[in-house]
Amino acid sequence: MSDDANGRRPSIRDVARLANVSYQTVSRVLNDHPSVRPETRDRVNQVMAELNYRPNQAARALVTSRSQTIGILAASSSMYGPASSIAAIEAAARLRGYWVSTANIDASDPGSIPEGLAHLRAQSIEGLVVIAPQVRVVRALAAQALDIPYVTLQSTDLDVDHMLSVDQVAGARMATKHLISLGHRGIYHLAGPQDWIEAEARMRGFLEELGASDVPTTAPILGDWTADFGYYAGRELLRVRDFTAVFSSNDQMALGFIHAARDEGLDVPRDLSVIGFDDIPEAAHFWPPLTTVRQDFAELGRRCVELLLGPADGLESPSPSTIAPELIVRGSTAPAA
Repeated sequence: MSDDANGRRPSIRDVARLANVSYQTVSRVLNDHPSVRPETRDRVNQVMAELNYRPNQAARALVTSRSQTIGILAASSSMYGPASSIAAIEAAARLRGYWVSTANIDASDPGSIPEGLAHLRAQSIEGLVVIAPQVRVVRALAAQALDIPYVTLQSTDLDVDHMLSVDQVAGARMATKHLISLGHRGIYHLAGPQDWIEAEARMRGFLEELGASDVPTTAPILGDWTADFGYYAGRELLRVRDFTAVFSSNDQMALGFIHAARDEGLDVPRDLSVIGFDDIPEAAHFWPPLTTVRQDFAELGRRCVELLLGPADGLESPSPSTIAPELIVRGSTAPAA
């Protein structure tokens, strides 16, 4: 049994149907995942032998010894930072003649991590990029035996030998120092979710710069990255108004905060200064245009592909490192009144 009557090659779903298992189980069998029961593994292998089934990408790799594919394991890929990272990696990979396959995992489901890895390994990927902003995902990945080159895109000490990131702490210190240089002493920080690595790093940078400049420390306010939260936090904070500036951990929350300030009849930046992080494409068109910290995602993608494939010019491969962010000063910050 190989092709059906219509000449169609058997698929992984054909194997799953005849073996009476899910296609994810077939993928685990293909990748020798330890979670598959021996009797299930034997049944799947028997069906694959009967169908003469072979994954297309794996068959190509057997012929060429290379799949020309990089895998991305991503959590929260709809957020601006992860989405921009994926786009940058795809662009850099195309320049090297490679394709990118992305497996989106559920950060709240530890079981989706080995399933995502199995899906990518079934395509004989030559390298792996892990875009896992949450601490729990990075810890779960540490338990997986990765036998291919891989890079993790986050600023954490959990896997320094494979880490590449924009220096989040430096970016946060840069933003905070900018506000302090303008004379602000009452500064609040709208932070991201507690489990996010970038949020924790930006919070740390904020507190470090306040301490280094001998400015009174204020407790960061944990948010959820949305403009709605920025608006809600702004309405609550502005009831007392014991501050003159806000450093938001991303541009969307900054947008919501500016909206709240305007609803209170306040002018940004005359009454309050606001600074964000990321420099999303719309940041230059906020009103006022938003002062923010820019991340160079194009450089992040280029370096990431170089770490996996080696440099295009054949020179010495780069080592994992951090990329310097850039302060973009626009109209939402001004000297303290």
